[in-house]
Amino acid sequence: VQLVESGGGLVQPGGSLRLSCAASGFTFNRYDMSWYRQAPGKERELVAAITSAAGSTNYLDSVKGRFTISRDNAKNTVYLQMNSLKPEDTAVYYCNARFFVNTYWGQGTQVTVSS
Repeated sequence: VQLVESGGGLVQPGGSLRLSCAASGFTFNRYDMSWYRQAPGKERELVAAITSAAGSTNYLDSVKGRFTISRDNAKNTVYLQMNSLKPEDTAVYYCNARFFVNTYWGQGTQVTVSS
């Protein structure tokens, strides 16, 4: 099983990034997918989630209207489009896959928002 995140980097406040998470080794379209983040000295928090059939999404209040989660089940990939980025969005972003008791994590990708 692998979840490989990409797309992180350094961006100025107000900028945009698109994170991708490529999945392999499990039946992707059965799994709910999520993005979490963890800033230094803080607990990991759920940023956005999408159900297996992409029928439902939910977001952390502080990112609503700025971030969009989506998935392509044909490509076994989940995305996080992040717009209007703020310094407080700086964190390591992790991809998560969950199906009942099965849960998998990616290695994380660093997002730094700074001028």
